[in-house]
Amino acid sequence: MSRAALLQRVWPSTFVEDTNLASLVAEIRRVLDDSADDPRFVRTVHRFGYWFIGNVQEGDAGDVPGKAPIRYWLIWETRQIPIAEGDHVVGRSPDADVWIDAAGVSRHHARVTLKGAEATVEDLGSKNGTFVRGSRITTRHPLIDADQIRFGPVVVTFRIPPPAGSTETANSKADATGSRRSTGRTG
Repeated sequence: MSRAALLQRVWPSTFVEDTNLASLVAEIRRVLDDSADDPRFVRTVHRFGYWFIGNVQEGDAGDVPGKAPIRYWLIWETRQIPIAEGDHVVGRSPDADVWIDAAGVSRHHARVTLKGAEATVEDLGSKNGTFVRGSRITTRHPLIDADQIRFGPVVVTFRIPPPAGSTETANSKADATGSRRSTGRTG
């Protein structure tokens, strides 16, 4: 697919630089554990665009052999970054597991680790520090749902989705905050 067609499909009616598309393709390759030098899924067609070269098989979307299921998320601006079991280096370097290309974020800034039901973050000697709930951390620090983590100047939110099948209606949210619903009865 040509760069122009991809730009139109991904960002319709919006002007963006070609570098935005290249960054997005790099992120897709990182998630797929693919490489521009030896591609298995996305091949660059120089001076034209990109070509999907992967094999497509029907199956259950949850069945990805060799990959741990996604259990947690880091939310940065409009990005939702999936986090599975194991160690995830956060940083500005293109080889970081969680790539945050922003000034003030070190190349290998911090490490988020998921082990069983425990999630932690630790600073990797960054210049601008790692903060959880407003406090600078100097050792491995536990994470809970909705924690605000600051990597230098960048703030991300750590999220743990509710268990599958769990639902909450708008009215039950209002009830939980102490709002009263009218029953139509007086007295």
